[in-house]
Amino acid sequence: MTDTPNSGEFIVVKAKDNGVNVIGLTRGQDTRFHHTEKLDRGEVLIAQFTDHTSAIKIRGKATILTKYGTVDTDN
Repeated sequence: MTDTPNSGEFIVVKAKDNGVNVIGLTRGQDTRFHHTEKLDRGEVLIAQFTDHTSAIKIRGKATILTKYGTVDTDN
């Protein structure tokens, strides 16, 4: 794996409820949705920041694990 400034960062999203949405947002002048996943309770998604993905939005009840720590949504 080649390590560039925009890649290599991963997060883990674990759904605590059905219907958790994980949305990838693009880089550049216009921020747009480029990918959406829907998770059900207990499902896990591993997502990576890349040259195309600058942000990840999570809707619903989930636990997010990063190298900086763990976050639970308030939903």
